[in-house]
Amino acid sequence: MEVIRESVGGPESLRARQLKARDMLRGDLDGQELERYVEERVMTTTLERAFDWARGNSMFPMTFGLACCAIEMMSVVGARLDIARFGFEAFRASPRQADLLILSGRVSIKMAPVVRRIYDQMLEPKYTIAMGACCSSMGVFNNYAIVPADKFMPVDIHVPGCPPRPEALMHGIIKLRSMVHDDPSLGWRSRYGAHGTEEVVPPAEPDATGENVFGSGGTESSGA
Repeated sequence: MEVIRESVGGPESLRARQLKARDMLRGDLDGQELERYVEERVMTTTLERAFDWARGNSMFPMTFGLACCAIEMMSVVGARLDIARFGFEAFRASPRQADLLILSGRVSIKMAPVVRRIYDQMLEPKYTIAMGACCSSMGVFNNYAIVPADKFMPVDIHVPGCPPRPEALMHGIIKLRSMVHDDPSLGWRSRYGAHGTEEVVPPAEPDATGENVFGSGGTESSGA
């Protein structure tokens, strides 16, 4: 589906559109003229895409903060960034009314079951943003008491930084909205063919020079 924006034109063009709409309401348009009018003004889609569009533009984040990143999360609802432009401003105080959990801060081992319980009580479909280095990779608090969020619950978007600026969280929210709209941008794993945390090394081509007949790793020896 492609949406093309065109200029309305001058007052004459606007007046012509108004007259055409009046004729359509009166039933004066028929034949090819009516078909052309409908094709210019009606956009068709599927029910699933309509649901995804509504979900991506009306998420209810959970009023939930863990540590210092919560201050940055609060800033996105201010006048400077105004997250209400994307329909994310309705923070809910109950997990039964929220479908987005922003983990803003470090997660201790004792706090992990509580976070998981809050996530399980949220509405379906639900999404999670791991905000900050502590929640993503334990960050500067890389010790036995901290656990990454994706070790005990699914995480859709990771926002790096310590702490990340509100603009970074805004970027992550826009990325999440693109994923919900079924139009995700390719991450580095998809671009470079990486799976998990290991590096995918392409297989080596056979040596055409004949110096190493058995290739790398061969232990065979030729007899004299």
